[in-house]
Amino acid sequence: MTDTPPSAAEIVDRIAAGSTSPEAEVARSLASIEAGNDRLNACSVVLADQAREQARYLALGRGGAHGPLYGVPVAIKEELDVAGCVTTFGGRGNSTPAAEDGEVVRRLRVAGAIIVAKTHMPEFGAFPYTESVAHGYTRNPWRTGFSPGGSSGGSAAAVVSGMVPVAIGGDGGGSIRIPSACCGLFGLKPQRGRVTSAPHEHLWWALGTAGALTRTVLDSAIVNDVIRGHLPGDRWRAGDVGSFEDAARRQPGRLRIGWSVTPPTKGLRPHADHVRAVRDTARLLSDLGHDVREVEPHYPDTTLAFVPQFFAGIRTEAAEVEHADRLERRTRETCRLGRWVTPKVIHAALKATERVSVKANRIFDEVDVLLTPTTAHRPPRVGILDRTGTVRACLKSFPQITYTAIWNVAGNPACSVPAGTGTDGLPVGVQLVGPTDGEEVLFSLAAQLEQARPWRLIAPTSWHA
Repeated sequence: MTDTPPSAAEIVDRIAAGSTSPEAEVARSLASIEAGNDRLNACSVVLADQAREQARYLALGRGGAHGPLYGVPVAIKEELDVAGCVTTFGGRGNSTPAAEDGEVVRRLRVAGAIIVAKTHMPEFGAFPYTESVAHGYTRNPWRTGFSPGGSSGGSAAAVVSGMVPVAIGGDGGGSIRIPSACCGLFGLKPQRGRVTSAPHEHLWWALGTAGALTRTVLDSAIVNDVIRGHLPGDRWRAGDVGSFEDAARRQPGRLRIGWSVTPPTKGLRPHADHVRAVRDTARLLSDLGHDVREVEPHYPDTTLAFVPQFFAGIRTEAAEVEHADRLERRTRETCRLGRWVTPKVIHAALKATERVSVKANRIFDEVDVLLTPTTAHRPPRVGILDRTGTVRACLKSFPQITYTAIWNVAGNPACSVPAGTGTDGLPVGVQLVGPTDGEEVLFSLAAQLEQARPWRLIAPTSWHA
């Protein structure tokens, strides 16, 4: 990779102008995967033949009108169904290929996207590090001895290394925002109920949602416009909002922006690089004309809401695999430890979720957007989950999820925006949180930050440890 590959929006424009083609973009993507995947372990399955066939189909004009992602190569996290591929959830528990695409993947194809690969995740996305017994370590393209975060770490590594301009991930406690911060990408967790979980009724009950990891804000807005929308069987539904692409293309106006580095988890201290990034971003936003001030969010305790849904989410997904004996030891331990989560406990957790949402959203009586670190600590070296059981893995996860998981419980849209690099040479991200159904303001504000402080679009090509 000697140059910066085009964004999704650029690919669509260039195809329309006749300066490239779906076939050429797929060839570019596959060549990049071949060049880097052995080193990074980002992609679990490469769908080379299928992608080339779909590109030829589009190039011959058989795909109908050009959609907003026409000819764009896209990678899909292992928890989403892609027809003909085993949905592994990051482990070895399944062996039968999916008969058809999940709804998010179907919508991407209708928009003209070409699915070129699936991406690695930890088993069931349980922890914010992309490591598994079945598939080993996924590595951060900025420094391969370090983690890209998780659980959508394969998706993040694929995008920031230039393999694809867009990858789909999932976020049940920060799993889009954390790897985006670790890898220098833009990643938005949509409002609860914004994106369907079909064919499943829910993703980790009220916690999870699918979303995009991209190099640019505009690409994320376009993709989220494509995949948004609920179906009759969905348990949660978001409110009505306007076009995300339009929001990313317009100025946000003068906003009240509150910033805080206080972590929701008591006893954790944010890394100095992250405190600096928040303060620097706050100053920049003030220079851009916003009303910026330090605030105290008064975060509610999420324990009674988050913990039962975490265990129930893992147990529900583990119960549906074909070969339970192939589950990782730590996953089996997690399932045993979660036996106390009965339907009655889940009902209570969902009630607690509603209370957390009310309390957490009180900050938006004072501000339009909340600015925080995305994570408390720097990306760790790979192998952080080696020889850990459930309890130790959870303890190692707290610094990564402390600023993100509360907004999964509350349901609010939140995104990680690149904010330079730390003293270790790895990216730093800051989190922007919006009010309920507030994706539009986040896209507008993030795009303004992107213009004022451009970030590096791909990781350095001379990968090192």
